[in-house]
Amino acid sequence: MISVLVPVRNAAATLPAALEGLLAQTYPDVEILVLDDGSDDAGKTRAVMEAAARRDARVHPVHLPHGGIARTLVTGLSLARGRYIARMDADDTCHETRLELQAAFLDAHPDIGLAGCLARFGGDPARAAGYNHHLEWTNSLVTPDQIALGRFRESPLPHPTVMFRAEVARRHGGYVHGPFPEDYELWLRWLDAGVRMAKVPKYLVTWNDPPDRLSRTDPRYAPHRFHRLKAPYLARHLARTNPFHPAIQVMGAGRITRKRAEMLCEYGVAIDAWWDIDPDKVGRTVGGRPVRHRDELPPAGSCFLVSYVASRGAAEDIATFVANRGYVLGRDFLPAA
Repeated sequence: MISVLVPVRNAAATLPAALEGLLAQTYPDVEILVLDDGSDDAGKTRAVMEAAARRDARVHPVHLPHGGIARTLVTGLSLARGRYIARMDADDTCHETRLELQAAFLDAHPDIGLAGCLARFGGDPARAAGYNHHLEWTNSLVTPDQIALGRFRESPLPHPTVMFRAEVARRHGGYVHGPFPEDYELWLRWLDAGVRMAKVPKYLVTWNDPPDRLSRTDPRYAPHRFHRLKAPYLARHLARTNPFHPAIQVMGAGRITRKRAEMLCEYGVAIDAWWDIDPDKVGRTVGGRPVRHRDELPPAGSCFLVSYVASRGAAEDIATFVANRGYVLGRDFLPAA
């Protein structure tokens, strides 16, 4: 069986389409746990849930007091009976073969603990250019190595696209409620524990962009929460893989870059130098460390470089620049923004 966890809150307008896609799946053995996180829309969401359950016994409504998405998903995991757990949001839709293809992928790859898929953007790509750009980037990460090496830049997996083995959650723990994005925390913790993740390279989910989505409205999804969350995981990764540990050098010398990078120092990492192209910064000493022009970057093998430059297109530009200098992603260099 596949258990699908669908957390909902005041979702009467979008839930019917999400359930329609799940009930049309070509994979037959499915339970759909619709987890109502204390909706207060005068019973509208409850009515949609109950009507769907009357039409199809695979739909299981679960009504909970409002506690947030992480607590809701903890309950969902405790109730799930499937060997595979899939996630779905009430405002997204999926292709009818989604569950079949992801389950087949996990069946065929016993070394993979989580299988995602590609997603199409269901919002306005011009008005929500940032979300669209992020989704395009996540779609470029398909293999276990791409996902693992990209995880410190941003969250590499849109939450409603994943399916994972129930055993992984039992072994490494499930969702945790805290002042951080619950899905990114889970990916970082599982990847840190050695869980391998990959994607079915097909577009199987449409990721919509409603104005009240949590990543727009909940402070747990603010950028500084992501950086605070990933700092200890990145520090541990560097301790395992950086041949110059604890010393790193950082690409970027702006105020925000420095603030984010210096979080690593709380976990034993030492920043030796900043690299930049801004003539107002190059040649100065900032935070007790020299700022050097990136054209003077030493040859690969002489330091470990972490990039914290986050402006649009900068990460790709830096990756190309350091690759041309012989730096290998994961061995000599990591993006962290």
